[in-house]
Amino acid sequence: MTIDEAAVRQAIADAVGGERLQVVRVTGTSATAVIDAGGLDSAARAALEQAAKAAGVAAGLDELRVALTAEKRSRRILAVGSGKGGVGKSTLSANLAVALARLGRKVGLVDADIYGPSQPRLLGTEGRKPEARDKTMIPIPSPWGVPMLSMGHLVQPGQAIAWRGPMAGSALGQLIEADWGDTEILVVDLPPGTGDIQLTMLQKYKPAGAVIVSTPQDLALIDATRAIGLFDQGKVPVLGLVENMAGYLCPHCGQVSDPFGHGGAEATARELGLPFLGRVPLDIAIRQKSDAGEPPAAGEGPQAQAFMGLARAVLAALDQTA
Repeated sequence: MTIDEAAVRQAIADAVGGERLQVVRVTGTSATAVIDAGGLDSAARAALEQAAKAAGVAAGLDELRVALTAEKRSRRILAVGSGKGGVGKSTLSANLAVALARLGRKVGLVDADIYGPSQPRLLGTEGRKPEARDKTMIPIPSPWGVPMLSMGHLVQPGQAIAWRGPMAGSALGQLIEADWGDTEILVVDLPPGTGDIQLTMLQKYKPAGAVIVSTPQDLALIDATRAIGLFDQGKVPVLGLVENMAGYLCPHCGQVSDPFGHGGAEATARELGLPFLGRVPLDIAIRQKSDAGEPPAAGEGPQAQAFMGLARAVLAALDQTA
């Protein structure tokens, strides 16, 4: 029996997508196909292989051997850090991830603040537990198009996590090495400061870039400079600074005040020769929506526009590092 190689190729291409089929070689009534499986998780890769084999048999083959390439798609880690707590870093991380997704990127979020996880509340996934496949965790989908993982999904609400550095580093590894599928950018919300989690991130996972969050006040900026120094030592590009809680518009009188100062992060970025990525106002609507698990970046209005502008600036800086 003579097998039409062109017909076999076309049948497999129709089954798996022409852009994925790389090579088909027919020998007698058997053939070998090389298929690009980049960006697919294990279940999708298995389905792709089965579809190819079924198409080959339907085209007259006795056997089709399938070789899948690029089984693990490289993705970029975007670290969001701060020198100290209380500057709104987690809220900014969640909204940045949502805004990046709205710009068309495939984004995942890791809550690396092992001791104080807050992302399940911010993205509306509290009370859910991740499933596992082959001892690998599967991220939890959020209502906002950003899959995520957090220690907050693995412990009881309010439970204290009293772990030493190695245990925390191991937990971080499980979150980052989860089955993120076709995620292109993994936003990692780091704990404040420059401790074990940050060192593990720099040494083992090497972010493509880092965003530093600070309020405008001098004390926060001093600590932010320390965080910048840590990323510099780890040879991780600092994409720039974000000034959070910058200006408060009183809903009653309409006047703008600056309880934390104004322009400090921009001035610091200029002094250090770093980009200033933008500022986010101190706005009660951001707090209310965040507490309700409804990130403002998912909506419309001035709060959403602030995060979308930030996401565009971060994306432009990140793409320059590729």
